Amino acid sequence: MAVHDRPATEHPATDRPATDRPATEHRGGSYARRRMVSSRLIGALFLAGFLCYGVGFALVTSVVGKPGLLPVGAHRTTLVVGALLMLVNMPVDIGKGVLFFPILDRHGRRTALAYLMMISAEAVLLAIGVLFLLMVIPLHDRGADPVFALLALDANNLAYQIGESLLGLVGILLCAGLLRSRLIPRYLAWWGAGGYAILMCGNVAELFGRHIGTALSIPGGLFEVVLGVWLIVRGFRPAAYGEHSHAPAEPAYLR
Repeated sequence: MAVHDRPATEHPATDRPATDRPATEHRGGSYARRRMVSSRLIGALFLAGFLCYGVGFALVTSVVGKPGLLPVGAHRTTLVVGALLMLVNMPVDIGKGVLFFPILDRHGRRTALAYLMMISAEAVLLAIGVLFLLMVIPLHDRGADPVFALLALDANNLAYQIGESLLGLVGILLCAGLLRSRLIPRYLAWWGAGGYAILMCGNVAELFGRHIGTALSIPGGLFEVVLGVWLIVRGFRPAAYGEHSHAPAEPAYLR
């Protein structure tokens, strides 16, 4: 037999056994599915929170935002439905913290824990504010002095401003973690950090009587909508689950 001849059953030492390939491909597909499921769940929660709280806030404001005596009797249903929609924000925000934890934990345990605790505290503060808001109904039914209803509204506003200030702080923390880990494009992470910083400044200003919080909340609110859509469509980058991507590199403007 010639030296260069080789039996057909032998494989070069550098060849990868064919039986290993399906397992590797299966693991890669499993990572990709897990990554996209988590990404889409988090993205859906961002959109759900924005929609539920925004619609609920608009309904509540249409009732309690009118000057003079509160028209609770004629618009009780609107007030209750709006308040319930605002309460949905609590499990939504806590759910974001829970789902984000294993992803952020891969890049920093302290960031993951801080985000989970702070977003949960923000959600509880907003929920407490909504409970103060709902107190307007029994106060009205019992014929209490309107000043007590106005105090309940002031307590709701105070809880809201503190909660949103905390949201701005925890949002900056989240975007810093996303920026370091590059789980989303850099421009998107920078946009979020800036939007949340502006949001926090606006709500702190509200606490001191400067009514600019609504206008300054726009950049951060738009970021949450864009991030939600991005996560549903594109998902986190493969590094979120230790997955190695063999796709071509993205253009520099998307990094």
